[in-house]
Amino acid sequence: MLRQSSGASSTALPALALSLFAVVSVVLAVIDVRRRRLPDVVVLPATIAAVLVLTIAAAATGRPARAADVALGALGAFCACLMVRLARPEAFGGGDVKLAALVGAHLGWFGPEAVASGIALGFVAAGCAAVGVVAAGGRGASLPFGPFLLLGAWVRVLAEMR
Repeated sequence: MLRQSSGASSTALPALALSLFAVVSVVLAVIDVRRRRLPDVVVLPATIAAVLVLTIAAAATGRPARAADVALGALGAFCACLMVRLARPEAFGGGDVKLAALVGAHLGWFGPEAVASGIALGFVAAGCAAVGVVAAGGRGASLPFGPFLLLGAWVRVLAEMR
């Protein structure tokens, strides 16, 4: 759940952050599927806005430690995906690394385990899709990773909200 302290006003900012993330997720998934790019002009402002809104929400809910979870979620996801990018630059784009920071910030609101499992779910989903592509005879085809990373994040967010 969007852990609340007192009343509806304490959930308004996290709900706003997730609503914006939902819109940005759809936009980025469509762009990545069509163009195999995740534009900085969308990813970077969305990441900054998420960190700011969720930091303010942490203070407003009386749980300032959550601000650290948000920042560490963004940084941890970014660093983990940067390591993948450095290991396999032909298979993992820089936009995916930056998207990981956006995803990590939102998942950080729910805690470090949400960050780790949300990112892992994205990799598992991409792996399953890749196996399907190879099984269908599409060996050598490239898949955009952004939609899978976003899928993993949203599976985890929705699991937290039930």
